[in-house]
Amino acid sequence: MSTVAAAGDDIQLAELRDRDLFTQPDSSHLGDCPICCLPLSLDQSKATFMGCCSKNMCRGCQYANAKRENEAGLEQRCAFCREPAPKSYEKHLKNVMNRIKKNDPDAMCYIGKMRHMERDYKTAFEYWTKAASLSHREAHFWLSRLYCEGRGVEKDMKKYAYHSEEAAIGGHPEARYNLGCEEVTKGRYERGKRHFIIAANLGYHKSLKFLMQLYAAKHANKEDYEGALRGYQAAVDATKSSEREKGEGFYKV
Repeated sequence: MSTVAAAGDDIQLAELRDRDLFTQPDSSHLGDCPICCLPLSLDQSKATFMGCCSKNMCRGCQYANAKRENEAGLEQRCAFCREPAPKSYEKHLKNVMNRIKKNDPDAMCYIGKMRHMERDYKTAFEYWTKAASLSHREAHFWLSRLYCEGRGVEKDMKKYAYHSEEAAIGGHPEARYNLGCEEVTKGRYERGKRHFIIAANLGYHKSLKFLMQLYAAKHANKEDYEGALRGYQAAVDATKSSEREKGEGFYKV
């Protein structure tokens, strides 16, 4: 293959990558609650990870299920898979490990985050690498952080960029926000702006704030900011319901 042909192929691949990268995802990487089917909030304190089935359930559905079972004098069970609620944290972890044995990437990512909190970065890297190989977008995000910081693995900014892009394509707004900041730092304001708009449309407030700064500096126009503001508010509103308000109020610490 000639040098010119190889260069042409590289340009085509880059264009295809950009097409995927700058396509607005249908939802965030968190997806919908498996019970009420409303989008999950980016505030993960408003959902509960169920170790029995590795599902993230909104507080509204968790509360409604627990309330119904309590009133009927029934055993507490998962609203999704109907497994009995674990009696201890140790049982919860055992359930998660059983899911990992079944090759569940959500369970792998969950345990990876636990090991990361314990500063066991090498083990976290192993769990997230396995989950990412199964196309888990949040695992890609966490791998990008390890490669950026050089924790548990040798620092590698190319791999940081790759995993950030994979996470962003899958709807991870913080990964996309990070990419936007990188682009702005390099003076590529148009690309940065596009990242911030997409993340804002997923309900990520930090991107909306950065876009406002770009607008003030004349690197974005009024239509860009107003459109992103409408998208942001629509995304946030889509995660709300009266049932969720009751559940979030009940479980609020």
